[in-house]
Amino acid sequence: QKIKLIQHVLDHEIRPILVADGGDVELFDIDGDRVLVTLKGACGSCSSSTTTVKYAIEAKLKELVLPTLTVEEVAG
Repeated sequence: QKIKLIQHVLDHEIRPILVADGGDVELFDIDGDRVLVTLKGACGSCSSSTTTVKYAIEAKLKELVLPTLTVEEVAG
């Protein structure tokens, strides 16, 4: 259930924002409360990718899924 909700938030809340900037996000894995994502396109090489992961993706997942989630970027 948690996996489906995380994927839904990524697909409908986060991806449209990143795609508008030429990027994308892909769910790589979930390990307990750690959500591992890969940033694609312009986001993959952007110097602000760490900020994007922590303050956009993680904040939205904490708000809409579970407050204890953490998000980490992994190489694609």
